Amino acid sequence: QVQVVESGGGSVQAGGSLRLSCTASAYTSNLAWFRQAPGNEREGVASISSTFTTKYLASVEGRFTISRDNPRNTLYLQMNSLKPEDTAMYYCAADGRWALSLRRADYNYWGQGTQVIVSS
Repeated sequence: QVQVVESGGGSVQAGGSLRLSCTASAYTSNLAWFRQAPGNEREGVASISSTFTTKYLASVEGRFTISRDNPRNTLYLQMNSLKPEDTAMYYCAADGRWALSLRRADYNYWGQGTQVIVSS
């Protein structure tokens, strides 16, 4: 069992930045960030493999950057140029079955989420 804990959410104005962090209790190869807005399905935002290859949801490409610090078992999501449509609960996912997957069903461990609110 891997415990996953997110932090770093908050409220910002459009155009602002936030950095999310996620600490896992053990190393897993494939990690990702997902988000879920009220009334919407949970969607994959960004994923990173053990070789630091990354993949992004089209709507965040160029604005968000996913990274990882393996010695600290920590995952990050730097979010710049935030838009109101980025408002959601953001979840860290660990132990993905496939490298770079953005499918919810492919991840075994999840955090409780951290809220991001972007106002216009």
